[in-house]
Amino acid sequence: MAEDLAEIQQEIAASSHPTAEFSQLSRSRQRDVFFLLPQTLQESLVEDLTGEELQRFVRRLDPDEVADVLGFADETTRTDVLQRLDEDRREKAEFLLEFSPESAAGLMHLDYVTVDATRDIDDVAHRVQRYEDRTGNVPTIFVTEDDELVGELPGQALAMADTDDVDLHDYVQETPAVTYDTPDTEVVDVLREHPESSVAVLDDDRTILGVIYAGDLLRVIEEEAGETLYEFTGVREEESILDGPLTKVRYRYKWLIINLGTAFLAAAAVGFFEDTIAAFTLLAVYMPVVAGMGGNAGTQSMAVTVRGIALEQVSLSTGRRAVINEIIAGGANGLITGVLVAAIASVFNQSPLLGLVLGVSMILNLIIAGFFGTTIPLVLERIGKDPATSATIFITTATDVLGFFIFLGLAQSVL
Repeated sequence: MAEDLAEIQQEIAASSHPTAEFSQLSRSRQRDVFFLLPQTLQESLVEDLTGEELQRFVRRLDPDEVADVLGFADETTRTDVLQRLDEDRREKAEFLLEFSPESAAGLMHLDYVTVDATRDIDDVAHRVQRYEDRTGNVPTIFVTEDDELVGELPGQALAMADTDDVDLHDYVQETPAVTYDTPDTEVVDVLREHPESSVAVLDDDRTILGVIYAGDLLRVIEEEAGETLYEFTGVREEESILDGPLTKVRYRYKWLIINLGTAFLAAAAVGFFEDTIAAFTLLAVYMPVVAGMGGNAGTQSMAVTVRGIALEQVSLSTGRRAVINEIIAGGANGLITGVLVAAIASVFNQSPLLGLVLGVSMILNLIIAGFFGTTIPLVLERIGKDPATSATIFITTATDVLGFFIFLGLAQSVL
């Protein structure tokens, strides 16, 4: 099933007429495929489908899915399609379309009922049954008191409670709540703190608008992780694996030009020692070793520091101990790896002096990596930049340039 869907996605993305390919799918397969496609392709399909084709596609979708699809349509098409839907689905979709898709309200479902805390268990059961009969869905049960949210009543409480004498407060579970305009990434944080709960979405006056389940946030979590990785590697958020080569070139070339500039800095550092390299060509063999080890060590320090920033364990004002610890760790790791590379160079190249230069360079470059790998994320965080997505290029530039200066400078002095 998953392989079939992946193949269909690729065929649609590669087609010169993706709308025609999509229209040939069965209604159930259209639903499965559409929400797996890249957002740019989803938007293109909605724009190209006729109003009638679009209406046939959305009429069997859940209201929140209808809102997601019609969010890509122009106002005229959206209004026309909504008017053709049944009343209940239309009203719910229109309500959901009022909110930003990247907010709590954009994630919420309307499958909930509210009951006053003074109600008895039979009243609650009857209300839930009426909702199921009308919609075919099992609702979340929110208990309120004076229109204020008290918590969620688990469904099993309806079966377990003694109907003769029940106080709903005895069965209510605390449920987290967010306002409708809370960014979806913050909703993810809320649910991480309460992984077994649903999240109530509230209006400005604290009345309940909807409910968010853990499954609704999987897409947000995946997108959040993907965006971080994309930014980390210089890829635009809009790019998809299904995009064509020209699209990929357009999205990537600017970042590669920036990286080219930093590469020239490293090349300029090497250029200062052109005569030294010409006189002792073995240095060129070991230059990537020094630079590569420094870059890897700097990235390790950066990863630990970024995590500490995210967990609010460290900041620029409190980071002195963290910087010192990373410097010491870098020096120790540099000593371990430096001894190894020095021994290899001494044995295979019959040059103890080259081994000494390599060993000392490795120690110093890993110390540099520990310093910059910790300091740069802290500085970026202080000035309001995302250290997870901005620090790498600065760290690798520092370890490359300074690493080459140290290695080639020592070689020029000793060899």
